[in-house]
Amino acid sequence: MDPVELLLHPVRLRIVHALSGGRSLTTQQLCERIADASKATVYRHVALLADAGILEESGQQRVRGFVERHYRLQPARAAVTAERAATATVDEHRRAFAASMAALLAEYQAYLDDPAADPARDQVGYRQHAVWLTDDERAALIEGMRAGIVPQIANGPGPGRSQYLLSPILFPLRD
Repeated sequence: MDPVELLLHPVRLRIVHALSGGRSLTTQQLCERIADASKATVYRHVALLADAGILEESGQQRVRGFVERHYRLQPARAAVTAERAATATVDEHRRAFAASMAALLAEYQAYLDDPAADPARDQVGYRQHAVWLTDDERAALIEGMRAGIVPQIANGPGPGRSQYLLSPILFPLRD
């Protein structure tokens, strides 16, 4: 199945987010992280992603008579290539944006539902800026953002690190 089709679902996007940075989690841990979705839903989407090779099993352990599998993300399989993005239909772009926004809203709601949530301390941001750019200025802006973001994407879990969801969105406004 086309990775675009697989990733056009908010729960599957949230599973990908949870496993980014080299994390390995069980389906039960994913259910705890995505608590607003039913366990059956999370298990079904993990199975779909695993069957497609986007997730791979990274270990097993027996827990109360059941085999508990650990999964990790295969980032190259979860990526939408530039060529595939260029051939996406307008409807696919609409669906991708809607799925991304639904996942973003669900993740933010889960954050706010945590009693320890402190948007000021965590420097939560959701500002929007309308900017005027030439094609060259737009390209320079994108390159600058990539230069700042791409090195951080390789970071994995570690002491003192917390996972953040960063969602740069850029599109032209119509006059």
